[in-house]
Amino acid sequence: QVTLVESGGGLVQAGGSLRLSCAASGRTFSSLAMGWFRQAPGNEREFVAAINWSGSSTYYKDSVKGRFTISRDNAKNTVYLQMNSLKPEDTAVYYCAARPRGSYSIFFIGYDYWGQGTQVTVSS
Repeated sequence: QVTLVESGGGLVQAGGSLRLSCAASGRTFSSLAMGWFRQAPGNEREFVAAINWSGSSTYYKDSVKGRFTISRDNAKNTVYLQMNSLKPEDTAVYYCAARPRGSYSIFFIGYDYWGQGTQVTVSS
């Protein structure tokens, strides 16, 4: 069993930045690939970014490329999502997800463990 706890969400103006963190416990963190997803009201949960077990490989949703950066610190059992140049359309609940494999997935069904989510609101 893996427990994931997100933090770092909040209210920010368009063009601003936020850094989300997700702390993992319950399993060797370096055995997990990690992902970030988001869900806006009335929408399905969508993929945002993912990272493999070592941090050597990442993948992003097209609309966040160049603005968001996913990274991990295996010594701290934490994955991060640095979000810059935020837009109102980035407003959503952001979820951290983990899968007990070295490689990541861009699909919701590919992840076994989920955090409770953290709200990100971008005002125009």
